[in-house]
Amino acid sequence: MKYSLRQLQVFVATARHENISRAAEALAMSQSAASEALRQLEHQFDIQLFERTPGRRLQLNELGRTVRPRAEALLEQAAELEQVLSQHREPGPIKVGATLTIGNYLAVGTMARYMAEQPGARVTLEVANTASIVERVAKFELDLGLIEGERYNPDLDMIPWREDELVAFCAPEHPLARKGVLRQEELLQATWILRETGSGTRQTFDRAMGALLAELNIGLELQHTEAIKRAVEAGLGISCLSRVTLVEAFQRGTLVPLQLPEHDFSRRFYFVLHRKKYRSAGIERWMELCRLSAGAEAGVDTAGRGGC
Repeated sequence: MKYSLRQLQVFVATARHENISRAAEALAMSQSAASEALRQLEHQFDIQLFERTPGRRLQLNELGRTVRPRAEALLEQAAELEQVLSQHREPGPIKVGATLTIGNYLAVGTMARYMAEQPGARVTLEVANTASIVERVAKFELDLGLIEGERYNPDLDMIPWREDELVAFCAPEHPLARKGVLRQEELLQATWILRETGSGTRQTFDRAMGALLAELNIGLELQHTEAIKRAVEAGLGISCLSRVTLVEAFQRGTLVPLQLPEHDFSRRFYFVLHRKKYRSAGIERWMELCRLSAGAEAGVDTAGRGGC
């Protein structure tokens, strides 16, 4: 074999940091040793994997972008083999990205179960909007994404996870709280407080409102679900968010649902993975725990409805 795993580690670290010094630091190597490992890898195959740009940045060229996911997959498989040989069968570290709705209301429970199964497991959970999570998975900066709504990217797999729906709501003192089914004129007269463009929640809302969207009075656009709920509770307007974010507020009576039966707010949550990303035991177990959690919630919900 003409290459070593160490050479691949240096290549992948350099691709991530775009700088040989930072790559060497991440691998606890000297800069000279890292530079030599990368030089040998390119020399042995008579190739160039990076474009040397001003400012000492090293950017992957076309060949480098092709090699990177395969090198990362091989290194992950090697790490898993090392765990097996060391009689450590548990999933390794995992970097998960989740949208705000999922990250704040669903993913933390999965993370707790994952870490309880694997004491000492290194888990990174990053919370951002759907567009950001998809972009970071595409760049191999996250192992797995949990997103709201579907985004097309030829390099990514979108795997259905669970059903969800948005619910329009307002404060109990709002004039619309005492209405039944809302008419179109009432929707146009209301002030709306919505998630920002680029979020999965906003994508679903825009689709559901259709031609009516252009005429809505959008007073605020906020990036955080809790900020939207507080603004609505303060009487600043009405909004529309995932049902999973509103359960406790509806139970307390601090917010009340609105009826918009003519608008379809149903959607799905998805797992998003890079098609060239090696699916480690950690990734597979995380997805399994997510599915188990969704199944348990569905069972409770079904039992609750049956008793009504």
